[in-house]
Amino acid sequence: MSATEVLGLMASAVAAGAINAVAGGGTLLTFPTLLLFNTPPVVANATSTLALVIGTAGSVYGYRRHLNTVRPWLWRFMPVSVLGGLIGSVLLTRTTDQTFSKLVPFLILFATILFMAQGVFRRFANTGDHRAEQAKRQAIWGAILFQLAVATYGGYFGAGIGILMLASLGFIGMASIHEMNTVKTVLGSLINVVAAAWFILAGLIHWPKASVMTVGALAGYYLGSHYSQRIPQQRVRQIITAVGFIISSVTFYNEFLRR
Repeated sequence: MSATEVLGLMASAVAAGAINAVAGGGTLLTFPTLLLFNTPPVVANATSTLALVIGTAGSVYGYRRHLNTVRPWLWRFMPVSVLGGLIGSVLLTRTTDQTFSKLVPFLILFATILFMAQGVFRRFANTGDHRAEQAKRQAIWGAILFQLAVATYGGYFGAGIGILMLASLGFIGMASIHEMNTVKTVLGSLINVVAAAWFILAGLIHWPKASVMTVGALAGYYLGSHYSQRIPQQRVRQIITAVGFIISSVTFYNEFLRR
């Protein structure tokens, strides 16, 4: 790797780690950066997942005080999260670079729209107790099946799964955003760990790039956690959304419009 590539990958990972610590959506930076430096799309997705997984799993520690409270929910959702993460990662290894490159613009656009709609999902999550209890009684198995779909998407690509999980958790009756974030963080970490393990076994990791980005992501998670109270989170979300739409537009142009 050239010095420019090392610096570019490191910078994107630092930014992604900080963004994930503050708002989520860091994959929208690391994945396109890997593509920029001529990493094959499937390998780029796998390498990005591994680079961010250590910091993501470590963020569970920040929610440790809520783990006992949400344990019943975790027992319900963890099995399907493991299964879905494995299904999604296996599907990725069965996808050619040519096919995945055609899916990339749509995946990035989908993840960006999910990220942009985060506030809407959070408002749904703060509905009244009666509606929450009713949703809990009527939709628990539907939420488990939905989590299987989210985990499958997470194992395949991953960006935006936290937003989907927050929406689902709100509909089944969880009212505390801190408890919801705890469940989301644990399940998201589990999905990414399963996917990363499969990608390693499948030989899809570009180890030099993954090593550089892991160091950057850890630094970014630390900086994001440390300074998150000083960062205008709405501004961060606006920047991520703009970057996502720009990247999606560029990838659509490169894949479908450029001759």
